[in-house]
Amino acid sequence: MAARSDVIGTVAGPGDGPNEFVFVAPADRTIKTGEFITYSVSVEDETRSVFARVTNRELIRGLPEGFLADPGVAPDTVAATLGVPNDDTELYRLTATVIGYYDANMTTFANPRQLPDPGTPLSIAPDPQLETVLPNLGCETDRVDVTELGGVAHIGWLLNRAEEATNIHVPIEEFVSTHLAILAETGSGKSYTASVLIEEMMRPSSRASLLVFDPHGEYGTLDEMQGHEAFEGEDGYRPDVVYYNPDRLHVRISELEIGDVMAILDNPSNRMQERLSTAWRSMQNQESRTWGVDDLIHEMERIYGEDDSSVGALEWRLRRSIQRNDLFHPEENVPLDDIVDPGQCTVLQMDTLDKRDQQLITTVLVRRLYRERLDDVRGRDTEVDHPIFALFEEGHRFAPASGDAPSLGIMRTIASEGRKFGFGLGIISQRPSKIDPDVLSQCGTQISMKIRNPNDQDAIKKSVEAAGEDVTRELPGLTPGQAIVSGDAMNTPALIQVRRRRTEHGAESRAVIDEWRDAYDQRQREPSRSEAADFGEGDSTGVQSLD
Repeated sequence: MAARSDVIGTVAGPGDGPNEFVFVAPADRTIKTGEFITYSVSVEDETRSVFARVTNRELIRGLPEGFLADPGVAPDTVAATLGVPNDDTELYRLTATVIGYYDANMTTFANPRQLPDPGTPLSIAPDPQLETVLPNLGCETDRVDVTELGGVAHIGWLLNRAEEATNIHVPIEEFVSTHLAILAETGSGKSYTASVLIEEMMRPSSRASLLVFDPHGEYGTLDEMQGHEAFEGEDGYRPDVVYYNPDRLHVRISELEIGDVMAILDNPSNRMQERLSTAWRSMQNQESRTWGVDDLIHEMERIYGEDDSSVGALEWRLRRSIQRNDLFHPEENVPLDDIVDPGQCTVLQMDTLDKRDQQLITTVLVRRLYRERLDDVRGRDTEVDHPIFALFEEGHRFAPASGDAPSLGIMRTIASEGRKFGFGLGIISQRPSKIDPDVLSQCGTQISMKIRNPNDQDAIKKSVEAAGEDVTRELPGLTPGQAIVSGDAMNTPALIQVRRRRTEHGAESRAVIDEWRDAYDQRQREPSRSEAADFGEGDSTGVQSLD
């Protein structure tokens, strides 16, 4: 039972919901919504500490409103006029939702299915206990030094507590194996949070094999991990950060599937599609994997004749869309063993590629990686003999809710089957409503940040089952760096402040006003076109007529 000095309120009775109760607290014990409180209850003759989350707070007694009507009179003055101490004037009624007690056998919360009796004293849940039981760490007791555990990521601390008072360490294996979604409107800290997780995954205790699909070049500072003492292991380990720019990104033409090619070509007729499909299958059945557009056209001419009008129309489309695109090559391919390796974070910088080429390189790379993981699990020779995790910035671009992105099919496959083959994915997006719902719903762990768009809020509510109504209500009011963590990596959703990065952030907003002023000053210093040219000596003669 809590000591009286620790009591912050007293249970008044049941609330509206089956797991809700209300309690009363004086104003001097400020309790914020989202705070975790605890009380003791007997369950099967054993005293349990039950946790609950504060979901609402309303004033039930305060200074008379008539006295507060004059904004020129301070509340202290009103209280003094009434002859009451200001601190004791306000009384709050709060609503809390029961989470449950921590069951060490189940390593998660168990609901006691009974509400606390009226008069039950409540106290603030202790920091060390929360650090143990909030994340899904599989601890066998409710008090463990989580900093001693391996394979965990320190993502931040509870928002309602002092800085680093209650640190949240999420299990990396959980969000890697059952996928991850980081959702927030622009400027709320998506890529910052993703980089925090990348830093944690590249530490000596994890040594992840990471692949980052970066359409905007936001992860250019991760190489600061190399040489940073926080990432050095006692055995000499140092993370390797590799950047792949578009000059190094090539797709071997034979790696494309007929569906990829159809997505590239401009509106081919049914007749063209039939001819291309037949020739494409014929080429893929050949032993050589280094054929190009010329070989494909020759094959179509062999099958349908050189005078076939559909083959002629296809030739023009194939040369324009594939042969003249530097992304495609008859022989060159991105070597898989160059881009994935334990202890290596590879950033695919695709900012100079157009959207369709970004989707195509992603399609082919992810498909090749998936096949290799499949081979590894089934005991066949493989280039990728270890689990991998791929993060997709602008995830709605690769797995859109609508449209014909060639990457959507393989993204759905990874989302639904990747866990079995050691292929995890992370989706980062500012538009949850624009992500394919099948992909989003398979992301077992969610980090949701500020979202004000109603459609995007609905998408989160529909796809993120673990984030309850009381938690998702917080989404519009979050500020940059604040997040709700929920799903497989957590035993219950929690509001957190994301920790500071160890590397510099590479996606800060631009100082627009400063840049405007600098550009204006620069323009003022430049000679205008109407000014006379300076020929070095003597007076300028001005613009001369050529007549």
